[in-house]
Parts: sequence; C-alpha cells; structure tokens
Amino acid sequence: MKRFLAALQFLTIVPLPAGLHPDERALGGSLPFFPVVGLLTGAAVALADWGLGRLLPVGVTSVLAVIMMIAISGALHIDGLADTADGFFSSRPRDRILAIMRDSRTGPMGVIAIVCTVALKIALVASVAGPWRWWVLLLTPLAGRCALLTNIALLPYARPEGGLVGVFHQRRSRLHVLWALAVLLAVGGLAGRVPGMIAGGCAFIAGLLFAAYSFRRIGGLTGDTLGAACELTELVPALVTATMLHGGGA
Repeated sequence: MKRFLAALQFLTIVPLPAGLHPDERALGGSLPFFPVVGLLTGAAVALADWGLGRLLPVGVTSVLAVIMMIAISGALHIDGLADTADGFFSSRPRDRILAIMRDSRTGPMGVIAIVCTVALKIALVASVAGPWRWWVLLLTPLAGRCALLTNIALLPYARPEGGLVGVFHQRRSRLHVLWALAVLLAVGGLAGRVPGMIAGGCAFIAGLLFAAYSFRRIGGLTGDTLGAACELTELVPALVTATMLHGGGA
C-alpha cells in the first residue's frame, strides 16, 4: 500500500491523509505502480468525459479532458516537455543541453512544444468518437506512465549527481519494461480489443523510441526527459486510433 501511495503522490496532485505520506524507500519501490496510477487517471478522465458529453459538444469535452489530464499531474510532465524541447532543439553539445534544461526559464522552443502538443492532443481526442473514445481516454494517461517506467528501467541518469531519479534507479529492473508492455496490451485488448492492443503496442514502441533518442542526445535521462516521454507517448493511442478510424481499419 505504501508503494502505491508513493506512486499516487508522485504522479498526481491527489492529497494524502496526514500520516500516510510515504518515505523515500517506498517511493523507490513504487515503479510497478506507475501504470496503475496511469490507469486510474485514465478512468477518471474517461468517466468525466462521459458525463460531460451528455451536456456539451465533443470539441468542448475534448478540451476539458486534456486539461484534466494536465491538472491531475500538476503540469509536472508538460513542464519537463518544455525544458526538454529547449535543450534538445538548441543544437548545442551534451553538457550545454543539460545546462539549458536545468534553467527554470522556458524558451521559445519550450513554448512551441507545449502549444503544439496540447493542440494536437485536443485535436486527436476530438477526432475519436463513438465506442472507441472511452478506451482511448483510458489508454492515454496509462501510455504516458508506462513510458516513464520504460525510460527509467532502460536509461542511466545523464547528470553526474543522482537527483530524484537516483531513488528510482536503486529499485529499477528490466522486468519493468515487460510489465509496462503487458499492462498496455492487456488493458488495450480488454477495453478496445484488437484496435486497443494495436494502440497500446504502438504507445509502448513510442516510449522505447524516445528512450533511444534521449540516450543519443544526452546519454541517458533526466526528470525533464521523463516528462517529455510521458507527454509525447500520450499522443499515440489517439493518433493510432484516429488513423484506424479514418482509414477504415477499425
């Protein structure tokens, strides 16, 4: 229970009762619960979207669904996306990229990354309607948290000092990669059958591709690149499903 609460506290803004705040050891062991928190987040968003969909048009509910995803995480991941974009698109050497990412100020590439990612996510969610919509909303936060798990399991920390990621590295395992894949395929298959499994599988691959790109640019990960991995991977379930729908594959 402590490890689950640690994951919940780290990945969301859900308040915990006094006396239930987990310690650093519980946080380090919370990695297997990242997908669980993602699934709960997706369920909350899908349920809210279903209720609001009875009152509002799909364009409005799509905006609200994306806002809810950002709000539940406390905008933690999208802030990392901005810092990563500033660093990765600076065309500087590795050490300078890391220094740029540490700067608390958001540069033009960071702003562009936020605007483009949020706009694309809203458009993709709005393009998925009917019986596919609820499981796409379910998979979206799950995919992002599975990308966090995969990147932590596979990549070293890119900075000389350990930081918060070092807490997770003490308890990480390559088996966490298989766990992320299993959860994505299982939830995708149970909720969306074959299209859901395809969307979940593509999201898993996207997380791996980002890990490879991050390793090539800075030799590992930082907290900011984890946020970027989460936000970009969240685009994949709706993107794949919209492609299947509009291409006649679903």
